[in-house]
Amino acid sequence: MENKTELPIVLEIKKVVEEAENTKTFYFDHTLNSKPGQFVMLWLPGVDEIPISVSFDDGEQFALTVFARGEASNQICGLKEGDKIGIRGPYGTMFNYAEGENLVLVGGGYGAAPLRFLANEAVKKNCKIDFMMAAKTKNKLLFVDELREMKNVTVYIATSDGSEGFKGHINETLEKVLKEKKINKIMTCGPELLMKAVGEIGDKANVQTQISIERYMKCGFGVCGQCVMDPLGIRTCVSGPVMNSKVLNMLEEFGKYRRDAEGRKQYFNK
Repeated sequence: MENKTELPIVLEIKKVVEEAENTKTFYFDHTLNSKPGQFVMLWLPGVDEIPISVSFDDGEQFALTVFARGEASNQICGLKEGDKIGIRGPYGTMFNYAEGENLVLVGGGYGAAPLRFLANEAVKKNCKIDFMMAAKTKNKLLFVDELREMKNVTVYIATSDGSEGFKGHINETLEKVLKEKKINKIMTCGPELLMKAVGEIGDKANVQTQISIERYMKCGFGVCGQCVMDPLGIRTCVSGPVMNSKVLNMLEEFGKYRRDAEGRKQYFNK
């Protein structure tokens, strides 16, 4: 983006919403001019700087939804209204769609956050959306009531324990919808094994599938090389985080492993 912030700016947290277990959304009064799928680097001085996808942006205010899972994210989730934090960005690629298209959005866990932003923007362009959400349990679902109230959005839910919606994998719902409806594009964000399966289903149905990839990042704009993916050396922060499934199919690590801060392979548990 032309007006992205290359150096951190300090912003005051205007509102904090507890969305689900260990997950909070932080609102800021600032013109970020981000697009659905893009991310910012969120800086907590003395702790770390981490990439977080934008979950809301109306031009005057934006929001970041943070899941507490590491040192930095846990401390960020402890911040309150009036506290300050550093932001730079937005960075990365975005989800692409055309006016009036039929879209399927598949979100797993906190991966629903950037898809919430996408849904908000897509309905403004008269898109019809089938929003599929998966989580281990009801307490980890995000934005369910908000999405159900959106015009032209149909919500499907699958939980591993059956505490909400369908008990089982959301993939079954995706396959069913693809057979029953004319879908132009699939967009997904969540656990990598889920996204790998979604991509395979989309490819089989010959439906363009866009996948939001998560990798360890340090700079956010392609200099450090920390987020490159094997074997092509694609930089996730520049060529991603949103990539076409056909590109990801050429990357041997997709759906198999990712690298940690030291570059060691961390294999996904199936």
